[in-house]
Amino acid sequence: MKENLLLMGSEALRKAAMNEEAKDYILANPILFKALKKAAHRYIGGENLNETITKVIKENKNEFKCSIEFMGENTSTIEEANQATGEFVKIAKEIKKQNLNSTISLDLSHIGLAISKSLCLENLSKICKEAQNTEVILSAEGVNRTDDVIETYKKGSKLFNNLSITIQAYLYRSKDDFKEILKEKGRIRVVKGAFETPKNVSIPRGNELNEIYLGYVDELLTKKHPCSIATHHDIIQKEAKELIKKYRPNAEMYEFESLYGIQTEQLIALKNEGYKTKLYFVYGKEWYLYLCNRLAEYPLNLFRSLNDIIN
Repeated sequence: MKENLLLMGSEALRKAAMNEEAKDYILANPILFKALKKAAHRYIGGENLNETITKVIKENKNEFKCSIEFMGENTSTIEEANQATGEFVKIAKEIKKQNLNSTISLDLSHIGLAISKSLCLENLSKICKEAQNTEVILSAEGVNRTDDVIETYKKGSKLFNNLSITIQAYLYRSKDDFKEILKEKGRIRVVKGAFETPKNVSIPRGNELNEIYLGYVDELLTKKHPCSIATHHDIIQKEAKELIKKYRPNAEMYEFESLYGIQTEQLIALKNEGYKTKLYFVYGKEWYLYLCNRLAEYPLNLFRSLNDIIN
C-alpha cells in the first residue's frame, strides 16, 4: 500500500513538473514564489551565479568536484536562447577566473534546440570555446528530444574535446544510443531517467533497471571510457564500487555524482573512502520543474519541504 502511494505521488509530481501553466502561475505569484522558493533552496545553488559560486568554493574546499548549471529549457525565442548562452559563457569565465574544480552542465533546449539545430550548435560552440579545458556536459531531456541531443553531441564532439553527454538507462532505446555515443571520446554520464514517458518507452524502476544501469557502468569501465555514475541509489553505488575495485580505472575515468541536497551523506561517505565524487549545483529562477522532479524521486520529501516553507 505504501509503495503504491509513493508511486502515485511520484507520477503526480512528474506531471506537475511538465505543467507549463502551473509553473508560470507560481513564478508570477509573489506569495507562492516566496513560499516554494524556501522549499527549493535546499536543492539549488541559489538564484544567481554569485550565490552558487560561494557554495561551490565551499564544497571544493571539502574536496568535492562540482558541476554548475543555469536552470532552464525550451526557450522559444532567439533572444532567450542567446541570453542563456551568455550566462553559460559567464559560468565558464568564472570557473577559469576563480580556478574552480567544476564542470558545466546544460540542456540544449535552453540554448536554442527547440528553435533550430543550427542555432543550438552555434551557441554550444560559443560555450565550449570559452570553457576550453572545462568539461561541458549535455543533460538528458525528454524522449522527444533524444535524437536531436545525440545528433548535436556527435557534431560537437568532432569540434571540441571538452564535450560530454548524459544517457538515460530507463529508455529501451538507450541500448542502441549507447553504442553510438561510445564511439565519441567524451564522458558518458549515466542516470536512471526522471522524465515521464509514453507507455512501452521506458523501463520501470526496479531490479531490471538497476542491472541495466550497472551494465552501462561495467562496459564503460571495461573500455576505459570516462564515465559519471550519477545516482543516489545506495545499492547501485555499492555495486559500482565493486566494479571499480575490479577494473581499477584511472582516477580521471570515473566519478560518483549526486545532486546537491539529495542524500549528500552517501556522497560524503564515498569521498571519505577515497572515491572520486562530484556535487551537481543548479541555479536560477526556473526552479519549479527541478523542485517537482526532486520531490518525485522520493515523495516523502514533501514533508521536509513543508517544514522548510513553514520555518
